[in-house]
Amino acid sequence: MPITLAIIGAGPHGRQLALRAARAGCSVLLEDVMPSNLHHAQEFIRQELNAETLPAVAFVSTIEDAVRNADLIIDCVPDELESKLEILWLLDRMAPPHSVFATPTIRHSIADLASCTYRPDKVVAIAAEPSAFGQAIGLNIELRTSPATSPETIALVTEFWRQLGFEPSVSDQ
Repeated sequence: MPITLAIIGAGPHGRQLALRAARAGCSVLLEDVMPSNLHHAQEFIRQELNAETLPAVAFVSTIEDAVRNADLIIDCVPDELESKLEILWLLDRMAPPHSVFATPTIRHSIADLASCTYRPDKVVAIAAEPSAFGQAIGLNIELRTSPATSPETIALVTEFWRQLGFEPSVSDQ
């Protein structure tokens, strides 16, 4: 069953991920508070996808609209502690209880970040720079979990990356 993916941040990495996810059959909501980022993302994706698949990507300007029905939420905010804590705090309060969070970070402990939410069992780190999201199919991608991460969360995130053509590996942090 296709998942509904919310991507927070429509900069170059967010739009690459949205494009790849749409091509893999996901329903994508791409959010950015900057109208120019959304406009550039829409033009980029329109050029890359044909008119039949463009409806698979919706462009929204609020986090609430992006996460309302999301199964998986990936942020494309800077890998700075304050940014990560702020976005996870917002997502935790706005997303439905079933939503899983995946945050790209190579600097921060996913156990520490997950403990700042009310759902540490639904938080995973993507141990890659967001620039890897547009890379060639077959690239390895490391998913980092905490002791609290549930098997269902790991399965959902692993399957998502496989659908996108990556070879995910999972490690405990």
